[in-house]
Amino acid sequence: MSGYGSKLPKRMGLLGIAALLLAPGLAQGAGAQEATGRVVLAPHRAVYDLVLDGGKPSGNIESARGRIAFEFTGDACEGYALSFRQVTQLGTEAGPRVIDARTTSFEAGDGASYRFKTESSAGGASPDTVDGTAEKSGGGYEVKLRQPKPETHREAIDALFPNAQMKAVIQAARAGKSTLNVRLYDGASSGKEVYDTLSVIGKRIESAPSEKPLQRPEFEKAARWPVTISYFKVGSGESTPSYTISFELYENGITGAIRLDYGNFALRGTLTRLDLLPQESCAK
Repeated sequence: MSGYGSKLPKRMGLLGIAALLLAPGLAQGAGAQEATGRVVLAPHRAVYDLVLDGGKPSGNIESARGRIAFEFTGDACEGYALSFRQVTQLGTEAGPRVIDARTTSFEAGDGASYRFKTESSAGGASPDTVDGTAEKSGGGYEVKLRQPKPETHREAIDALFPNAQMKAVIQAARAGKSTLNVRLYDGASSGKEVYDTLSVIGKRIESAPSEKPLQRPEFEKAARWPVTISYFKVGSGESTPSYTISFELYENGITGAIRLDYGNFALRGTLTRLDLLPQESCAK
């Protein structure tokens, strides 16, 4: 279950970031970004309430409830900082099981370096900690871990860090592409894993948003698309993804109607709170 605890916060924290300038100039900012091709990541706080997806067989998991909360700040000039936490209670045949996962990270604005720390625990056990940095180098990248033990390893094939991945998904959606394949490194699990990701992007959604925090003037003209991202662990030989995330992705990077599928069970999340934060001017 430690993989569940470490991967989800990393993903959701980054699915909730990207593109438009903040209120009151959101609609105007969208046009400017489309014209320049720039993706401006918007600082914000978000809260999602989680429940078990009853439409998918869930084995010995009888119920689930939880919450995701995160804060994302920064810009392409200063870099991006993320603070994220998820607490989930699973009801199983053996009794309740609580999973608590926390992530902090910082990614350089140009996507060349990445710093991360994840702590995850299940059932009251001592937390598993992954703490390290990754730096682009010579067409690949080098990872230096401090925890769970000091070590360094190098990947000869390049990969995107999380914010760069999400920018690429938004750019693909704007361009009308239906799929996008990128390799991702986000420090999840042991800090050594790298994933091939497949994003499937649907046509732009024209209906009004169903979640109350998104029913506000800033989002009336903001483009959004249905997106499903599947994650395949490189070198595993598996033809099915390790897990899949589906959501409605706004051009401002806010995500609604999320679904997280871990294979043996799935969770649905509803956006219950959204605070758009001040943003400094950055020309990048």
